[in-house]
This record gives sequence, structure tokens and C-alpha cells, in this order.
Amino acid sequence: MIICVPVTPSGTVDPSWGRADRIAVTEVVDGAIINWNEHDTFWNTRHDDGSHGSHHARIAKFLIDNKVEEVVANHMGEGMVRMMATMKIPTHLGAEGEAKAAVLSL
Repeated sequence: MIICVPVTPSGTVDPSWGRADRIAVTEVVDGAIINWNEHDTFWNTRHDDGSHGSHHARIAKFLIDNKVEEVVANHMGEGMVRMMATMKIPTHLGAEGEAKAAVLSL
């Protein structure tokens, strides 16, 4: 299972999904993380570079390119939640604390 989580430099769940500067793309097999790659997305600085639609498209492309199957996050705006539902990507909101533990809690 490929799971995505916004992560801070200290390894905790970033409280914002759409404004996260770093996203971890993880692979979980049999309850263990077998792959963990962090990507600098700069979504915080890019968030206001255009319309919400263009920002959502940027995030959708990232998810598609990385074959993400589920997302763990603390918070998402209503529009982003709708986009995830349209993409049929389950989202698990309310995550806090250590990002790896949040991914493994699924």
C-alpha cells in the first residue's frame, strides 16, 4: 500500500496538507514500512501562485505520479477533501505526532 503523509523536518505530521512543504511517500507491507521517501513539494509557497484549482491539480499530479493509494493528514480543506473523494483516494484526517506512527496506525 502506498501511503502519503505531510511531514515536518523533525518527522512529525505537518498540521496542513495543502500547505505542506514536505510529503513522505511510504510503502507499507504487512504492517511494516518498507520504503519511506520524502519529497520537498513547497506547497506552502506555491499555494497562492494561482487559483485553488491549479494548486489542487498540482497535488493531484503528485499523487498520481507517486501512485498514492491513501493519504494520512491532520487537516484538509473542504475542496481538497472533495478532490480526494473524486480521485477515490481514502483520506485519514486528524493525524498527529510522529509521522511514521501515524502511517502505521491504519
